[in-house]
Amino acid sequence: MYSYRELHFLSLPYVITNFLRCKAMILEPVQTVKILQSNGETKAFKSGEIIFSQGEPAQLMYGIVTGNVNILVDDTVVETLESGDVFGIGALVHGDHRRSSTAMAQTDTQLVSLDHQHFLFAVQQSPIFALEVMKSYSDRLRCLRS
Repeated sequence: MYSYRELHFLSLPYVITNFLRCKAMILEPVQTVKILQSNGETKAFKSGEIIFSQGEPAQLMYGIVTGNVNILVDDTVVETLESGDVFGIGALVHGDHRRSSTAMAQTDTQLVSLDHQHFLFAVQQSPIFALEVMKSYSDRLRCLRS
């Protein structure tokens, strides 16, 4: 393990990569997003505020720090996400990079975001992150089908 003084001289990507690879730490996807986000801040959305709209180009994925988010398809709520959930990834991995749904804050909500470049970095450097994101989407799909 490195001391603070040694870490000061290491590059940020090196530190993040080794932190994410640490087998003792299995992070929820939202925690990984918080670590990797470029600006280090959360963004607040008021209840009823649109986060993104169906059909628009996608640039970010999101993690819910606090609050709830409704996911709507054709103006119909199809699911409600809670603190700890991640969303908006699909548009980052599909070729057209378009949103297939609308996300709206159900309650006052704090989100962290991750751009495409940092998302790819997280997937590459932390297979656990990729697996947890896939598990999250699989769990959500199962809930929608039941």
